[in-house]
Amino acid sequence: ELIARFARHECECSGASRHHRRPSQRYVARVERFVRHLKSRGVVSAGTEGRPRALPTPLVGFRAWMTSHRGATQRTIDHYEDRIERMLPALGSDPACYDAGLVRQALLREVRDRSCTYAKSFVTALRAFLRFLVAQGRCRPYLDRAVPTIREWKLSALPRYLEADDVDRVIASCDLSKPHGVRDRAVLLLLARLGLRAGDIVAMRPDDLDWEAGTVRVRGKGHKEVRLPLPQDAGEALAEYLVSARPSSHHERVFLCANAPVRPFATSAVVSTIVRFAIERAGITDPPSKGAHLLRHSAATAMLRSGASLDAIATVLRHESSDMTAYYAKVDLELLQLVAQPWPEGASC
Repeated sequence: ELIARFARHECECSGASRHHRRPSQRYVARVERFVRHLKSRGVVSAGTEGRPRALPTPLVGFRAWMTSHRGATQRTIDHYEDRIERMLPALGSDPACYDAGLVRQALLREVRDRSCTYAKSFVTALRAFLRFLVAQGRCRPYLDRAVPTIREWKLSALPRYLEADDVDRVIASCDLSKPHGVRDRAVLLLLARLGLRAGDIVAMRPDDLDWEAGTVRVRGKGHKEVRLPLPQDAGEALAEYLVSARPSSHHERVFLCANAPVRPFATSAVVSTIVRFAIERAGITDPPSKGAHLLRHSAATAMLRSGASLDAIATVLRHESSDMTAYYAKVDLELLQLVAQPWPEGASC
C-alpha cells in the first residue's frame, strides 16, 4: 500500500527537472525490486505482502472485464486506470449520474492545451471505461458515443524508417565479445527482419521457437497468435544467444537482463533503449526516431521496395486494417510518380 501511494503521489522534490509530476512506472518498479531485496535479506518480513490497492468504486470489476472481454494486457489496463482515475474527480463516484455534458467536461478538463497523442490516450481509456459501465448496466446506454473525437489527420505523415545500409550498421554495432551484445544483436535482427513490436520481444518464450520448422510464434495484440518464418541470420543470432550468452534462469522468457538480478525485461521500453543505444553506436546522428518501432517501419519499407505486396506485408506485420499497411505505400516514390496527376493549368509535375 505504501508503494501504491508513492506511485500516485504528486512529486514536489527540488533539485531535478521532471517531465511528469508522478514517478514513472520504471521508477516504481525499481522501488518494488528494492523491497523484494529487503524481504530476501530478512529486513522486512517475507509474509508482509500488504493489502491490494483500493480502487475507486466505479473502477471495481473494470480490470477483469477488460481482460476477459477485450483481451487487454495488464500494462494496458494499468494505463487506462491511471487515465480514468485522473478524470474521476470531475466525473463523480456515481456512474448513474453521468451524462454527455459531464463526460465531455471531464475529458476536456484533462486534455486542454495538450498534444493530440496525449489527448487520444484519455479518449481511448474513457470510451473503454464507459463501455464497461454500460455492459454492467451502471450508466446510461450509448454514453460512450458522447466522448468527442480528437481531430487529427489520419496517416498524414510519412513512415519513419532507416535505409537498409543504416539498419545493417545498427545491427553490426553490437559488441559480440560481451553477453549483452550477443543478446542485443538477436533483438535487433528480430525487429529488423520480422518487424516485431517491442512487446513481442518482451513476451517471447522458449517454447515459441520451433527450430525444426524454422518458425517463431508471436503473440500479438488481443491475444492473437501467428507463426512467422525465422530468417537465417536472425535464427543464428537467437541460437547463439540462447547457447552462449543467456544467463541460467528459471524465468520463462527468452530475453533477460544482463545485470543482476537476472530477470525478464520489465517493459517494452527496455527494447526501445536497446535500439536507441545501437543507433548511437552506429553513428547515425539524425534518425527519424529512436524507438523499437523505427525498425518495424524499416522492415515494412524494405519489404515493399523488394517487391512484396501490401497483403504480404500486412500478414507479417499482423495489421487488422488495410489502411495501416497502405501507410507504407507512400514511401515508394518511383511508383507514385507513375500515377501522379498533372498540375492544373497544364504545368507538368
